[in-house]
Amino acid sequence: MPGLVIVGAQWGDEGKGKVTDLLAERADAIVRFQGGNNAGHTIVRDGEEFKFHLIPSGILYPDKACVIGNGVVLDPRILLGEIDGLRRRGVDMSNLKISANAHLIMPYHVLLDTAGEVKLGKLSLGTTRRGIGPCYADKALRLGIRVQDLLDEKILRTKIRVALEPKQQALRELGVQRRKLRKEAGEGDREAAEQAIEDAPDPRLDLHTMTEEHVSFGHRLEPHIADTSRLCWDVLDAGRTVIFEGAQATLLDLDHGTYPFVTSSNPIAGAATIGAGIGPADIDEVWGVAKAYATRVGAGPFPTELSDDQGRHMLERGHEYGTTTGRERRCGWMDLVALRYAVRLNRMTSLAITKLDVLSGIGPLKVAVRYRSREGATLDTFPYHQSILHSAEPEYEELPGFDAEIEECRNADDLPNEARAYLDYIADFAGVPIRLVGVGPGREQVVWLD
Repeated sequence: MPGLVIVGAQWGDEGKGKVTDLLAERADAIVRFQGGNNAGHTIVRDGEEFKFHLIPSGILYPDKACVIGNGVVLDPRILLGEIDGLRRRGVDMSNLKISANAHLIMPYHVLLDTAGEVKLGKLSLGTTRRGIGPCYADKALRLGIRVQDLLDEKILRTKIRVALEPKQQALRELGVQRRKLRKEAGEGDREAAEQAIEDAPDPRLDLHTMTEEHVSFGHRLEPHIADTSRLCWDVLDAGRTVIFEGAQATLLDLDHGTYPFVTSSNPIAGAATIGAGIGPADIDEVWGVAKAYATRVGAGPFPTELSDDQGRHMLERGHEYGTTTGRERRCGWMDLVALRYAVRLNRMTSLAITKLDVLSGIGPLKVAVRYRSREGATLDTFPYHQSILHSAEPEYEELPGFDAEIEECRNADDLPNEARAYLDYIADFAGVPIRLVGVGPGREQVVWLD
C-alpha cells in the first residue's frame, strides 16, 4: 500500500496527528497536503506532548522524509518558530522538506483576515484569523507569493509591491467602516484617538521592511526547500509507503462541507493529488479519523450538539480545547449520517475511532441515524441544502453505555462488550471497518482491530 491518505471524518480535531504518527512508523515519507497554521495536531509520546501546526506529524521519526506540500499555505515566521521550538527539544529537523510551490501567508493576509471577521461581527465565520483565507484568495487571483520567491529578492520585492497596493486600500476601507459602526454604537469618544492609530502607517506593511524580513526567512528555509512532488514520485515508484496527511476535516471542505462555515481549502482525500503533486492512481488506501463522539470549533451547523451537562462532561474529560486557538470545542453525540457522507465522499477504506475512553460512565449512548427537517421530512442522507441542515433535528438510536475505564485496554478482548457493540454499530452503519481505536491520549493507548 504505497499511497495512504489520512483525513478527518468530522469537523476536525479528531486525532489525525496521533494516527499519522502511529502509521508513520511503517512509512518512508509523510506529506501534509493542504491547510495552514490554522490546524493543530497534538501527539503524546513517552509522556511528552508535542503540538504541530505546520510540521507534518511524522517529524518525530528522524529517518522519515517529512514534506510540506505545494497545497499548504505557510506563514514563514510561524514555521521557523515551530522549527526552532522542536530543535530546542532535540528533534532532528534535517528531514523536513518544503515545496518551492507552496504559497506564503504575508502580514497583510493576517490583517485582512482579522479585519474581515471584525466587520462581520455576529455573522463572523469563526476563522482562526491566521490569514489562511486571504492567502488562498491571492493564490486564486494569481497575486500569491511562493516559497521559491524567497530565494530571489528582486522577484520578491516586485510581487509584494503588486500584491500590497489593493490590500492597503481594502484595509483603509475596513477601518472607515469600523469607525462608522463604533460611532453608531455610541463609542464616539474614543474615535479620534483610535482613528489616529488606525490611520498611521502599519510597519508590517512597509515594502522595504517586508522584503528584507522575508529574504532573511528565505536564507533560513533554503536548506529545506525542494521539488517535493518528485520526492513523492521517487518513493512511490520504489514501492515504498507515503502517508498523505490532511488538516481540518471533510465537513469543513470548501466545496463539500457546511459552507460558508468551512476552511479555505479541500481537506478531502482527492485533494491529496493536487496538494502533493501525485496522480489519483498513487492512492491505495484512505483512512478516516473520527472521535467516538463529535466536536466542532467555531460557527456553523452541528446537528447533534449538546448544550447540557453531558456535553460539558465530554468537553472536560476529552480536554476539548483548540490546539491552535484554545477555544472550547462544541461537543455532541456521534453523527452517523455525517460520518457515512464522509466515508463515501473520500471512499474511505478504514476508520480510526479516537477518544472512546471519554464515553466511559455515560449511558445510554446515542448515535444520530437520520435527520428530520423542519417540515417533518425524514432525511437518511446528509442534506445538500444549507437551510435544511441548519434546522435539521437528529433522530437517535440508543446503545448501552459502559462504566469500565478502558485506558489500559490494548486488544479487542480487553474492551467491555458494550464498547465493542458500539464500535460494531458504527462500522456497520458507515459501511467500512474500524482498524484502530484510541483509548487515551498516549501513543501507546490504542487498540488495533483486525
